[in-house]
Amino acid sequence: MPTAIEIFKHLPKKNCGKCNYPTCLAFAMQLANSKAKLDDCPFVSEQARAALAASSAPPIRLVRFGSGARVIELGDETELYRHEKRFFHPTAFTVVVPDSLAPSEAGRRAKEIAAVRFERVGQALSFDAVCIRDVSGDAARFASAAEAVGSSVDLPLVLSSGSPERMRQAAMKVIQRRPLLHGANAQNLVPMAALAKELSCPLALMQNGLGEMADLVAQARAAGVEDLVMDFRTSGLKDQLESSTVARKHSVKKTYRGLGYPILVEAGKGEDGILRGMLAVMKYGGLVLFEEISEAQALPLFVLRQNIYTDPQVPIQVKPGMYPVNGAKEDSPILFTTNFSLTYFTVLADIEKSKAPAWLLVVDSEGLSVMTAFSAGKLTPEIVAKALESSGAREKSRSGILVMPGMVSRMSGKLQEATGLKVIVGPKESSGLPKFMKGL
Repeated sequence: MPTAIEIFKHLPKKNCGKCNYPTCLAFAMQLANSKAKLDDCPFVSEQARAALAASSAPPIRLVRFGSGARVIELGDETELYRHEKRFFHPTAFTVVVPDSLAPSEAGRRAKEIAAVRFERVGQALSFDAVCIRDVSGDAARFASAAEAVGSSVDLPLVLSSGSPERMRQAAMKVIQRRPLLHGANAQNLVPMAALAKELSCPLALMQNGLGEMADLVAQARAAGVEDLVMDFRTSGLKDQLESSTVARKHSVKKTYRGLGYPILVEAGKGEDGILRGMLAVMKYGGLVLFEEISEAQALPLFVLRQNIYTDPQVPIQVKPGMYPVNGAKEDSPILFTTNFSLTYFTVLADIEKSKAPAWLLVVDSEGLSVMTAFSAGKLTPEIVAKALESSGAREKSRSGILVMPGMVSRMSGKLQEATGLKVIVGPKESSGLPKFMKGL
């Protein structure tokens, strides 16, 4: 790994700040610590790029599979703990469809997987891919299942088989989807690597043990395959935790390229499968394969993933503006809240429960909740008045009524002066809105 001074020698030395660092030396120090990417510098020469490619590459290689708008990105991570910066690519969830099913049943099962969808704080939560698994040992059956699933859903695909011959036949049916080939091991690596290289598909390696996996990675790279995913074939939760943590730590902290690849976890099914899935989300799993999982079991895993991969330094926000609720009309009152996503969707749901027509004004508070924004000076009478003007609220609602959150009732007087509207203090908690709206 080059030092900051060695990297600095290759930089343009403009000190322009366009890389978000004040000087080229500061940028070089960040590159040396894998805290920045060479692409952040708009003036770096191709000669310097070639010389610094290895040092500027992320410690975990970025691996993609899928096609078109449906591409899953794994890896490209730079941190051991998300509070240090953030995690970039959420763990992808995949459900297995065995080729023991008839093609029509395999297609139907794939559609069921793709149809699972929840919405939370404005984000869609769903499965990310479908895995077709070779359990029959029949090449034609495996290929038919892959073709049936591929024609039924547009999700990215994983093909799982230990046979290079059966893998080839199935892959050719969905080659335009650029599937992930899962099933290479110490015994079949040579033909599997040759197939992955020929088809330009990423390859998942199966091996137990960190040292053994590093050797398998070296062999795959020597065979010309760079897009790799590691499946450690762990026997239990303790083994899974140790393998994932050690691999991530060596890659991020020591820049050890031998283990610098995304991690695949075979979760299986049942309670143990859910626990494995949870651990994978919390400890560096890039892709999780579930044999079976119900919607009720999937929802908490989706929420856990959403929470962990949300940037802790950037609150989830919704777009400021004026939104009609329950068929709002000109004589409907205006309620306002902040653009912190969780606050907005909670307030919206409670207004909807009242079934009373109303307008909901979302004020830009930089993603802060009502009390936090008020305390930080991000929710003031002047800011609310400005939001009313910019959203065209007065043209949409002629009621002359503005309902404010009860938690910030102390600014009601100044708010009435700033807006010229009749300000009514609402309940402190939005859960009181259904009853409040009926009496308004």
